[in-house]
Amino acid sequence: MSASDLRPGSFLSTDATPLENTAPSGGFVRARASRSGAKVLPEHARGHNRSLVLQTLFHGGAMSRADLARETGLTRVTISDLVAGLITDGFVAEQGVRESSRPGKPAILVDLDRDGHRIVGLDLSGSETFLGAVLTLDGDIVARSEVAVPADADAALAAVIGLARDLVADAHAPVLGVGVGAPGVIDARGVILTAPNLGWDGLDLEGELREALGLPVLVANDANAAVLAEYTFGGANEDVLLVRVGRGVGSGLLAGGQPLRGARFAAGEIGHVTVGTDGGPRCACGKIGCLEAWLAVPALTARIAATDEPAAGVLRDAGERLGIALAPIVGVLDLPEIVLSGPRELLDGALAEQAVETLRARTLATHHDGVRVRMTEQGQDIVLRGAAVMVLSAQLGVS
Repeated sequence: MSASDLRPGSFLSTDATPLENTAPSGGFVRARASRSGAKVLPEHARGHNRSLVLQTLFHGGAMSRADLARETGLTRVTISDLVAGLITDGFVAEQGVRESSRPGKPAILVDLDRDGHRIVGLDLSGSETFLGAVLTLDGDIVARSEVAVPADADAALAAVIGLARDLVADAHAPVLGVGVGAPGVIDARGVILTAPNLGWDGLDLEGELREALGLPVLVANDANAAVLAEYTFGGANEDVLLVRVGRGVGSGLLAGGQPLRGARFAAGEIGHVTVGTDGGPRCACGKIGCLEAWLAVPALTARIAATDEPAAGVLRDAGERLGIALAPIVGVLDLPEIVLSGPRELLDGALAEQAVETLRARTLATHHDGVRVRMTEQGQDIVLRGAAVMVLSAQLGVS
């Protein structure tokens, strides 16, 4: 698969064919068993089956060829052929024999070669620094780097390219691809349609990085990347909304395990939804009462600093506004959980509790009282790990 075959947003399940004619190029719980595949055309069967084997090993760990046949429903002959090809391509490795008290020849275990490749992830959502990391196929970070965010748009692009180059050089293994989580509205080709904080409009970031690095590159909105990390490494439900709170407010949404992008690639842009008719603070966009004006980190910290009242009151107010924004989304999509990503000291506790209370008061009790609102456990690395999932999905059919 060439770099031009990769598309951000086309996060693949096992009914896709990401590995047909493809050459080689810790700390989190594997979330779920393999996804079941839909009916596959004969000409796509090999690519589908290769993805199915990799998906099974990714979530299930080392197993024998016979185990793989049972888990996938494929014949042993097919499994032997696929595993041989994946070993040749450098994606699977034999792990030795299984200890057994049974008579006969012990089974040889195979597993995803988790150390055989690396992924480079970039998180461009910070207001002061761009973050980057080298990750294993398990999403474990083995090297980090960061650069200050330049004020100039062209200098910011140059800084991103330089950061990516340094990380690729520090990978010490073949790089499977580069994933980027960036702020703004981003189309299916990795073009940043608008990212006002960085001064980028119509920037083909995916193309710029691919040309500079000579590697597969995928670019997506940072919240959309984050929700993929929560799904793959954080045990999130297949239907989940992740609200990412930082300098701004955005969200990423999965339905049936698949990302929703929207007709204009702006699904999840909840920060500028008006969440009250009672006025409120003026938002940077010029409107009065946007969710971002209540919930963004700079707005929250400024309001807490400006009042003599306990901080919990400000946080509950922000939580109520969040609940107002979430209620119609939960009502329309019947979501079972909402995940919050951002500073725990602000979001956890009073804010999250008030969001749940408001959400339940504004939705159908018999159906939505069980909606869970929780913090992610992945901290500031969530976008970096989501960028890795983008590459895993596009290159190996793993999610």
